[in-house]
Amino acid sequence: MKFSSFDLDSRLKDGLEAMQFEEATPVQERVIPEILKGSDLIACAQTGTGKTAAFLLPIIHRIISGPRKEKISALVIVPTRELAIQISQQMEGFGYFTSVSSLAVYGGGTGEVFSNEKRALTSGADMVVCTPGRMISHLNLGYTDLSELKFLVLDEADRMLDMGFFDDIMKIISFVPQKRQSLLFSATMPPKIRELSRKILHKPVEINIGLSTPPEQIRQEAYVLFADQKTDMVKSLIQDDRMKSILIFGDTKVGVKQLSRSLKNQGLSVEEIHSDLAQSEREAVMNRFKSRQVRILVATNIISRGIDVEDIDMVINYDVPHDAEDYVHRIGRTARAGAHGKACTLIGPDEQRQFASIERLLGRSVDKIPLPGNMGKTPVYKPEQRSQDKDRRKHFARRKTKKRPGK
Repeated sequence: MKFSSFDLDSRLKDGLEAMQFEEATPVQERVIPEILKGSDLIACAQTGTGKTAAFLLPIIHRIISGPRKEKISALVIVPTRELAIQISQQMEGFGYFTSVSSLAVYGGGTGEVFSNEKRALTSGADMVVCTPGRMISHLNLGYTDLSELKFLVLDEADRMLDMGFFDDIMKIISFVPQKRQSLLFSATMPPKIRELSRKILHKPVEINIGLSTPPEQIRQEAYVLFADQKTDMVKSLIQDDRMKSILIFGDTKVGVKQLSRSLKNQGLSVEEIHSDLAQSEREAVMNRFKSRQVRILVATNIISRGIDVEDIDMVINYDVPHDAEDYVHRIGRTARAGAHGKACTLIGPDEQRQFASIERLLGRSVDKIPLPGNMGKTPVYKPEQRSQDKDRRKHFARRKTKKRPGK
């Protein structure tokens, strides 16, 4: 089903067209009409099924189609700051041609960041994407008005409950009107999710969606290495002369610029695409890449979907994608039109847990290829151990900062 078939505001469709979103995923095809009808909804949908667009698009449509007030209309509660940032960025893309305002509210940062959040919450934003603890901090101070809230979304609800946020979620919900549309998304449906749904949803529609997988023609490989070995590994991979067209994804425009500069210094045919370039510049770069005037394109996730090149031989994930949806879309740029392709992902020590999560959602492990011998020692791939070490470091950091009695 095409996005043009949905009963969405023309400004939203303009944004989707500019982003080259054409075909809806199964979760979008089933969820969007239900949200447009005003139904409460509980959806079992893995990260990587397109669920973010599935709730953002119809909510934006309903906000711009109805009466507007200078108060918060939609609240999206998520477990982590990374997901809050990611959803907020997608919100900006989808709503580019609309007047809908959004705000990401999450823990960490300086007092100045908190003050900026306070000013934005006081003046009102159409949509707020938040982590539970940070939102409660603002609510407790009395200036956040949720009395006109129309849409409540809990994303990755099972993960939030695993992290012990049940009481925080219920406290936030105590500030919102009973008459609202509530949407709950979860990768699994354990009893505690059912309990939560009974408390916050009214006659919900239930939807279950699986994860789409990359084509079999893509040879997936991964390299476990230290962060400072990544650039050398890229240089090693692109030495393969059979790879005539190579697309490299980086998470940040700073990282993309640095990698592009390093490869250019080797005399390689490289160009870059990121948000600092005007649309006309991006199109010119893309045309040169399509016509094979440029062999290597280094880009941020800005083009993970919106690129129509059928003969890319290799995709390299310089940074591990934040979720399986990004991974599937990125590596899906190769092996188009029945051809074969290669996808390589570079896994730094702090990205192991992230990649293991992608493997679980894919239902398979990706082959870990040894690095060339001249690159030195590499980390062991133990994502669960890395996770425990990270949690242990956080625990001791909290203990060090906690004041002791009498000190």
